[in-house]
Amino acid sequence: MSILVYTESENGKFKKTAFEVASYAKAVADQLGTTVTAVAVNADDVSELGKYGVDKVLKVSNTDLKKFNAKSYASVLKQAAENESSKVVVVSSSADSKYLAPLLAVNLDAGYASNVVEVPSSTAPFTVKRTAFTNKAFNLTTIDTAVKLVGVSNNSYGLVENSGSATAEDFSPSIPASGVTVESVDKVTDKVTIADAEIVVSAGRGLKGPENWGMIEELADVLGAATACSKPVSDLGWRPHGEHVGQTGKPVAANLYIAIGISGAIQHLAGINASKVKVVINTDPEAPFFKAADYGVVGDAFEVVPALIEKLKAFKAANA
Repeated sequence: MSILVYTESENGKFKKTAFEVASYAKAVADQLGTTVTAVAVNADDVSELGKYGVDKVLKVSNTDLKKFNAKSYASVLKQAAENESSKVVVVSSSADSKYLAPLLAVNLDAGYASNVVEVPSSTAPFTVKRTAFTNKAFNLTTIDTAVKLVGVSNNSYGLVENSGSATAEDFSPSIPASGVTVESVDKVTDKVTIADAEIVVSAGRGLKGPENWGMIEELADVLGAATACSKPVSDLGWRPHGEHVGQTGKPVAANLYIAIGISGAIQHLAGINASKVKVVINTDPEAPFFKAADYGVVGDAFEVVPALIEKLKAFKAANA
């Protein structure tokens, strides 16, 4: 009865979330005294999963799965779970996994707990801690179905390396017909993605116009961060909609979230509350964001940000 984990990849490379869910699955496997089996779809080098506690990898190579389709992927994972007699299945909280998880739960007749932030506090009954009310609270959820599906909240458990290695075997599940066809996928290239970023630098209407975004991108480049924006900024066409973070945009669970010229509307805060450290730069000392911030700077972004970039560059040069 191996723990089954879905390890996401893109263009043959595993995403950061793949290693985090593998680390989480290893911790659960240790609690239950069992092993970890990963499902890898069209991934190139699966051996690196062994560093994060995976014992066996089911390699699925199929051109029909090149583009993500929730129905097809849920079917693949169902067949893998049945093949391994898995009673616990672990996925991430990425956009793709949130689409496939409900379908997989139905396929396996499994109870599904999303946004899980810790390993089970008890395995009998199987009880996990989850975020609730847009990350403003936690609840303890007990899954009492025979098969249990756990969705791990991004950047909540972290990456835990192990000294083991993973064996690999080919797995050829049947692919069901789907009524959904993916015509194209548009992605930003050569940039750190918001989903995988440890640090996110975000800005709002306080930047006054798209022509001033150069310093935001420079700060992000110095920090190795992803860039993001508030909803009004994307609505105005200053930045791509793919950078919009918040309750109606992309959720952010970074280690460091820097908000520049963003007032802090409740919808925005709901989408970034899972970030561990929040830094706010704003000219308005009464901006709502300051109430949610760990650190706040009351000042003009056009003065503060260039000075911050200069200090960071000097620090990096001194420690190179």
